[in-house]
Amino acid sequence: MSSTQVSHERVTPEQLEAWRTLVRAVTLIIRRLENDLLDRHGISLAWYEVLARLVEAEGHRLRMSELADGVMLSPSGLTRLVDRMVDAGVVRREQSASDARSFYAVLTDEGYERLRTATGTHMRGIHEYLLSKYTDEELQRAAAFVARLQD
Repeated sequence: MSSTQVSHERVTPEQLEAWRTLVRAVTLIIRRLENDLLDRHGISLAWYEVLARLVEAEGHRLRMSELADGVMLSPSGLTRLVDRMVDAGVVRREQSASDARSFYAVLTDEGYERLRTATGTHMRGIHEYLLSKYTDEELQRAAAFVARLQD
């Protein structure tokens, strides 16, 4: 096969529809959660995820690289996001004491308060847009199926 040819695996119409259904469902849930958070609290879902990761972290701080991995953003994308969050006063940056090239994102009191007020909206959205559609057993099975996609 030449370098310009692309190998295509066979995908049935049913398999393609399953893929499209998964993408549509996830995208729709994310859009709804994003809109709820923006409308009610003026924060994006990405902001919420950063704040939530920081509140769960020891000392409410994470290395920027760890945070980028946790919220699934590129390092440059996270840097831009954290810059805006620093400007808003919800996060601050601290230089690592052991590595002058590394920085931590640290949750501020204002960030904690913004997260606290938005958490009810976020949890209601998760319940309404996903959890209420399935039994606990169905959710456990679905989580196991979806977890294999992360391997």
